[in-house]
Amino acid sequence: MGELRGFLKYPREELPYRPTEERVKDYKETNSPLPEDKVRLQGARCMDCGVPTCHWGCPVDNLIPDWNDLVSKDRWRDALERLHRTNNLPEITGRVCPAPCEVSCVLGLIQPPVSIKLNEYAIIEKGFQEGWVKPEPPAVRTGKKVAVVGSGPSGLSAAQQLNRAGHWVTVFEKADRVGGLLRYGIPDFKLEKNILDRRVNLLKAEGIAFQTNSHVGVNVSTDVLLNEFDAILLCGGSEKSRDLLVPGRELKGIHFAMEFLPQQNRRGAGDKVDDKTSITAKGKRVVVLGGGDTGSDCIGTSLRQGAVSVTSFELLPKPPLERQPDNPWPEWSRILRPSSSHKEGGTIDYNILTKKFTGENGEVRQLHGVRLKWEKDQSGRPKMVEIPGSEFSVDVELVLLAMGFVHPVHEGMIQTLGLALDPRGNVSVDSNHMTSKEGVFSAGDMATGQSLVVRAIKQGRNAARGIDNYLMGETQLP
Repeated sequence: MGELRGFLKYPREELPYRPTEERVKDYKETNSPLPEDKVRLQGARCMDCGVPTCHWGCPVDNLIPDWNDLVSKDRWRDALERLHRTNNLPEITGRVCPAPCEVSCVLGLIQPPVSIKLNEYAIIEKGFQEGWVKPEPPAVRTGKKVAVVGSGPSGLSAAQQLNRAGHWVTVFEKADRVGGLLRYGIPDFKLEKNILDRRVNLLKAEGIAFQTNSHVGVNVSTDVLLNEFDAILLCGGSEKSRDLLVPGRELKGIHFAMEFLPQQNRRGAGDKVDDKTSITAKGKRVVVLGGGDTGSDCIGTSLRQGAVSVTSFELLPKPPLERQPDNPWPEWSRILRPSSSHKEGGTIDYNILTKKFTGENGEVRQLHGVRLKWEKDQSGRPKMVEIPGSEFSVDVELVLLAMGFVHPVHEGMIQTLGLALDPRGNVSVDSNHMTSKEGVFSAGDMATGQSLVVRAIKQGRNAARGIDNYLMGETQLP
């Protein structure tokens, strides 16, 4: 325990935001580091609980009390070792994870919880700064070859774990750069790409091979992978966006969020985006449909591009500010969590159903909606009811659909391999992450549906363990 009764002495602190007027003018990360002495005090707030429920809340089983204690004692290198035991990408989760561990913190019952995410961020950045994070290639190779399809968080985590087990790992990525969702889904102001490159370079130095512009099932045959590799792991994500099938959907100016966001990341990387396909919010009235993380990313990006206005509509009711009786601790608290983008500008409205779009000369000019109220049907399930007379219209030149993802793209490798799907359209896997086809495994959002980066990391680690056991008859991977 860092300091007896430290939680009573020191208030909670978080990574401070850069001033709004400064950060909306660039795509650099919105947060600034906290001085080490203050981070140590945050570690000292950890209570060394008899039952650390932060473990229960953390999808990757981080050894949170351990490294909180070590940070408080200025033992940063030991803290880094503990952190890397369970998490292959702590510099990513330290930036983009919603920190379910903090929601489950025992201290949170009576005070603001321990700043676990801040400490994680500080530990890994200290490790890179001091040169402690180095390539760790395996001492012995098994001779087995594994193909990992997709280089998002699950693919990268699985690749590193499989490589540590001594297998030769090749990662196939359909895009021109490694990273998947981390590269082209998350804006630079949440995750600068040099942070991702830093980790990828380490993985390459450990012996992992990467093949970009390699779309398995399209320009890379699945037969090639089946013939050349002893096992295949599919980590292609959940990329089928939820559409809005209403009149006027065909008008120009209505785009999926994942058509819009990757373009800005490419611009940030120095790429030129074709003027004919370019999507920009500059000088436009923007409406974002969807109030989740992707919608928030659209808001922040639109503001930085110079939108005239940004309005966000959410179908569901506005979350409460505090836990409700039917949402007890230590469950994930379903409360209002404004993101950094929400604090930068624009407006958000709840209980809104979009009915149709209208336009001029084939381009969208108005969104027509209606307000809702939620009632329970005979089975007790909530149902939406339109409020008579609440119809309205707003002027708009760009609509961004950020309503989530329904399942992975089936066309291509999933259909070619003939894989069984679960009732929600995800790839069906067993307890070892093997699909219906022998030697073919799947992990991450492709197998679970849309979820968190931190859960994708855990999925990748579990799948690596299943593959290692399949290839060797046993496994020592955690």
